[in-house]
Formats: sequence, structure tokens, C-alpha cells
Amino acid sequence: MNVQKILTILLIFWSLYTFGQAPVAYSENIVLAEQQYKEKQFLKAAQFYSKAFAAFGDKGRLDHRYSAGRCWALAGVLDSAFYQLERITQTGKYTNYLQISTDVELKILHNDVRWRKLLDLVKEKKDIAETNLNKPLVAILDSVHYEDQTYRNQIDEIEQKYGRSSEEFKRLSEKISEMDAKNLVKVTSILDKYGWLGADIVGEQGNMTIFLVLQHADINTQEKYLPMMRDAVKQGKASGSNLPLLEDRIALRHGRKQIYGSQIGRDMKTGRWYVLPLEDPENVDKRRTEVNLPPMKDYVINWGIIWNIEQYKNDLSEIN
Repeated sequence: MNVQKILTILLIFWSLYTFGQAPVAYSENIVLAEQQYKEKQFLKAAQFYSKAFAAFGDKGRLDHRYSAGRCWALAGVLDSAFYQLERITQTGKYTNYLQISTDVELKILHNDVRWRKLLDLVKEKKDIAETNLNKPLVAILDSVHYEDQTYRNQIDEIEQKYGRSSEEFKRLSEKISEMDAKNLVKVTSILDKYGWLGADIVGEQGNMTIFLVLQHADINTQEKYLPMMRDAVKQGKASGSNLPLLEDRIALRHGRKQIYGSQIGRDMKTGRWYVLPLEDPENVDKRRTEVNLPPMKDYVINWGIIWNIEQYKNDLSEIN
């Protein structure tokens, strides 16, 4: 299983239902945009993002707007890049100063007079959003989030350029493991001292970072903090749609079938992605609805999978 790629996509889905269910055309164009981005067809990627937003009444998820801005920047269309980035910043919803200020793919924007204004606005919105937060802990988790995602974001590029058996891919994997170990110490220290911290204490990103680090952890650590996360969900301190992802991960690691279908595997012979062994697939959407997850057909499209229960059963038997 390509764990890093799966978790990156799961991060995107964390905000799906808080944003609202988008039409199929939105999801399809987002997938096409991401494919074009991977192929370095940045102008085409940006255009697909625009088609996605148009299909949803000119609405778009924050992370998709940010990605669109990056693609327009990489395509050299600065006005469109600033339009997308300013749109999410001016609403006050985008406050990730560390991400935008260190994103090398936005480098072409740096000499434009609008860039400094954009950064200042993000910083201002971040300070406002964090007024009542525990800023020392926010800073720690900001750093952890950056380290968690920075190297994972290089996986596809390194794999496509050098291959999974290359020395380059091996070094990247080792770096990811090294950072995971360091980040796990930081996060478990926070959990042991403070318990599970909600967004009211460490912000939305800090809260999400705690979950991500546990998703990357060893099975013993995951089992140790699973009860804490369950309690946090009951208390509104953790996302109820994140908990099933951890539950599924632990079940599969113990050789059981997953319940919510959140975990995706890859057939290394064909390169195709598939849903890992799933309990009672006929009723999976019912279970997913109960925990605020999108239907399987919408979820798996991000891996180029068309959800068909009977086909899934046949494909899984062939792979296994």
C-alpha cells in the first residue's frame, strides 16, 4: 500500500462535508486537474480547476483554490494565480502563513507588488484566528504539519522521475520515516501532557496535524491513543469523520476487514488502485453516512476507481 499517497488524499477529504457535497462534475474536473498537475501540464490543470468551480456555481474548496493558484502561477498566468489566492485569503479562511510563504511553486509571484500584500493579509488573518489559541503549541504543530507534508508531497514526482526502486526514492522514504519518528515524539508528548487538543486550543490545522501524525504511527501507538481520540470525538475535540480512518487502518493491520472503506491499496503488477478488504460492501455507504463521510463512488474517484460492488468483489479476489 502506498501509505503516503493515501494519507495525502485523505487530508483533502477531511474538509469535504464541511464544504458541502459538490456535483459529480466538480469532483471529475478536480481529478483531471490533479492528473494534469502530476504530468506538469500546469495550464491545463488550472483550466480544469476553473471548470470545477464553474460546475459548482463558482464555489470551490479552500485547498482546491490554493492548488488552482499554484497551477496558474506555474503556468505563468499571474493575474489568475493572485485571483485564486486572494479569494481564499480575503475571506479569512486561509491562514497557513508557513505554507504560502515557503511554497517554491509560487516563486514566480514573489517579485510582484501584490505578493507582499498577500502575505501580510495571510499573516493578519492568521494572527486574528489565533488570538485565543495556545500559540506555543500552535507553533510546534505548524512545524510538525510542514515537515509531515513537505516530503510526502515529493513522492509522486520522485517515483515518476526515478522509480520506486531507485536510490532517490529510497532516500526520500528514509527522510519521511525520520521526520515521522521526530514528529511522533512531539505529538505524543502533547497528548500525554494535555490530552487531545481541540481546534479552540490549537486551531483547525493543529487539530488535524495530531490526527495525521497518528495515522502515520506504528500500530501500538495507534491503539494506545485510539480511546483518547474516541473520547475527543464525543467531546467535539476531534473530527468524527477522521476517526473511521484510524479505525480502518488498525483493523487492516490486525488482518481484519475495514468497515468504512477509507483505505486504498495498489496492485503493483498493474499499477491500479483498489479498495482494501471491506466488510459488507453492500452497506458501506450507510455506514459512511453515519460518520459524515462521502459515498464510495465520490471518494474513490480520486484514485481513478469506478465504484461497483460486484466488480469490486471480483477484482479483489483476483488481486488476493
